[in-house]
Amino acid sequence: MKKWLRTNVKNYYYPEKTLIMGILNVTPDSFSDGGKYTNMQPAVDQALKMEAEGADIIDIGGESTRPGYTPVTEAQEIERVVPVIKAVKEQIKIPISIDTMKANVAQAAVEAGASIINDVWGAKKDPEMAAVAAKSGVPIILMHNRRDIPYKSLMDDILSDLQESIDKVLAAGVKPEQIIIDPGIGFAKTYEENLQVMQQMERFRELDYPVLLGVSRKSVIAKTVNLPADQRDEASGAAAAFGITKGCEIIRVHNVKLHARMAQMMDKLMNKGSDING
Repeated sequence: MKKWLRTNVKNYYYPEKTLIMGILNVTPDSFSDGGKYTNMQPAVDQALKMEAEGADIIDIGGESTRPGYTPVTEAQEIERVVPVIKAVKEQIKIPISIDTMKANVAQAAVEAGASIINDVWGAKKDPEMAAVAAKSGVPIILMHNRRDIPYKSLMDDILSDLQESIDKVLAAGVKPEQIIIDPGIGFAKTYEENLQVMQQMERFRELDYPVLLGVSRKSVIAKTVNLPADQRDEASGAAAAFGITKGCEIIRVHNVKLHARMAQMMDKLMNKGSDING
């Protein structure tokens, strides 16, 4: 297993602590906080707040990926994210990731100061994404997603799909230590399948890459606790804590303060940080 996340801003040693990725959506239609951070100053203020509360990475996205979302053009997405990335980068000391499935957006974001690519299609939607990741040299998060469902064997199929993404970026020249995988909770999966994936998250160890879990405020939380998006944080925290027990290295969250505190306690219980010398 790769033990380091190395970026041009900061390096993180996975056995030391669970990394917290704070979500910053600069979209008008995000399911949780749509429209809140579409203006520059609120976006910068929110990034600073998340950094102060314990975020290790700020994940900036310019296109909603919620069910039924309205796609935006490449130009629109670049127009949304690039100015925010530039402004946020001037104010914070932690890496920025760009949440996009478009290669040109990823390229523009990296040029603007993003240090990580977070692709919800695992480099399969845009044929140029793998090349952009390889050329830029930044880490890439490959999330599981697919069009053809149902599954023949849920976990086996997901692992196979992710391996295809891994092989794709490796073939383009991405270094193995720059790859992170994401089970894709809430994408191309039913409620029951999302629960099963989380319950069997230890199987992602078979691929031997760091795992990011993004479950914050998603439909699997909504359907379990039957609460609106702004009241799902405690349940999201429980899901994240469960993911930490299953070995995930990064959690992607809306409420950084709550999750950072929960992760700190979970890390102590899991003996993270006892191997800080590598």
